[in-house]
Amino acid sequence: MKILLANPPNAGRSIPEEKYGISSIKQIMRGEPLALEVLAGNLPDHDVVIVDLKVDPLSLAETLRAFEPDVVGITGTTCEANTMVRLARETKENCNARVVVGGVHASLDPKFFNVQGIDFVVVGLAKQSFRELVMSLEERDARPRDIPGVAPTHPGEALQFTPRAYDKADLVDDASPRYDLVHHYRAAYFLPSLQMKVGFVSSTFGCPFACVFCSIGAVSGHRYLTHSIPSVIRDIEALGNIPFIRLVDANTFGDSKHSLDLCHGIRDAGIQKNFVADVRADSVIEHPALFREWKAIGLRAVVVGFEAMSDLRLKHLNKKSTAAKNKKAIEALHDMGITIVGDFIISPDYTQKDFDELEQFITESDIRIPMLSILTPIPGTPLFEELKKDIVIHDLDYYTLTNAVIPTRMEEGPFYSRYADFMNTFHANAGI
Repeated sequence: MKILLANPPNAGRSIPEEKYGISSIKQIMRGEPLALEVLAGNLPDHDVVIVDLKVDPLSLAETLRAFEPDVVGITGTTCEANTMVRLARETKENCNARVVVGGVHASLDPKFFNVQGIDFVVVGLAKQSFRELVMSLEERDARPRDIPGVAPTHPGEALQFTPRAYDKADLVDDASPRYDLVHHYRAAYFLPSLQMKVGFVSSTFGCPFACVFCSIGAVSGHRYLTHSIPSVIRDIEALGNIPFIRLVDANTFGDSKHSLDLCHGIRDAGIQKNFVADVRADSVIEHPALFREWKAIGLRAVVVGFEAMSDLRLKHLNKKSTAAKNKKAIEALHDMGITIVGDFIISPDYTQKDFDELEQFITESDIRIPMLSILTPIPGTPLFEELKKDIVIHDLDYYTLTNAVIPTRMEEGPFYSRYADFMNTFHANAGI
């Protein structure tokens, strides 16, 4: 079969820009659509094309006409959900393909996509589910049913499907991502701060924690699985001379033995790359020797979800960490010479005093790149259930983590002005 996989264009809207002329909140890292590359890797008997509309936003219609696909798969996050529906309808206007949507928002809120123009919703990790769906369609089963993780749409009726019980087989370690399918886009995948090409690799899936704001639990079925060491090394090597590898796991060091084995595997394979990984503060504290070994093989920076400075806010977020652990992890990483990319959540209830305290903390802690998001109740998360009565903006285009969709305690203009000042101050000389 001919299968087209589409990465949506940049779709999020900005209250700071639209209402206050603040245009300084920019994307720092651009990367490839790894989710689509891994889907393609598990379809070896099919003709697969990837169209990255973030790089070439106007190319869908032309690609549809030229390729004439049988199936079109569209992925996306919450702020891209409306755009995914638009792309699905554009697809139907240009060809007779079956349209399948998946990704983060499809896993969080699958009923959102139970609309005209979409034939199937794939919920959660999609490698096996999507392959099984393609096989069923190839056998001319018009409305495949009972494929775990796949929901046939029925607009106007309830969306029904069997959740998939994930295990190691769903990782499909024997199928390498089809990095070759985005070769013509590769120049666009780089770190602006270093002007260095970056490649994406996955070494784990899911996270053993359950932060209330996080979408990972819904995508992973609250499982934490690890890819085999040979498969991760194979994928790193498949990226050739790309010097920077972003391990795109939610929690790369969630299994310390696996991460140590991976470290040794990379070292023994003679791989010389720079690495960035997502880690938790408690992992840094509990396994300093592990981080030193990773530093020796090229771990250049870690993304740490500090989120908040007070134990009260951390408890509310169900972070299972403390302010003291955050400070201790920062000290340890500085001692190791590992650059810190720190995630912080700015709550809409922030006052000027809260902004001042956060600014002081980031400055005194010498966090090289603070990533500052606004607390957003994403549909499908526990935070959404808690705050849905307070939501005043329901248009998902604004769910970019840089807009307040619940009322701010400060006046809105000064709130966004201070937020933008943070971006300007801390990202002016960002580098890893």
